[in-house]
Amino acid sequence: QESKKIINNSGAMEVTSPIQGQVTSIKVKVGDKVRKGDVLLLVEAMKLENEVVSPFEGQVAEILVTKGQNVKAKDVILTIE
Repeated sequence: QESKKIINNSGAMEVTSPIQGQVTSIKVKVGDKVRKGDVLLLVEAMKLENEVVSPFEGQVAEILVTKGQNVKAKDVILTIE
């Protein structure tokens, strides 16, 4: 499914979690350049690890979650500019 480009106050695009679960791995760091489809992080739900991929190209501006953190569906997890 295609994520909508949600632009926050600083002009960065927000990436949201597709599901509720626990962040098990963060694959990028601030400043990394990402392409559409690159894996950003993993969210575990019901013993399955789900890849959260970049819906667009850009540079990671901010990571708003930490490993081990629980997230809800639609929580903003990072921003890309």
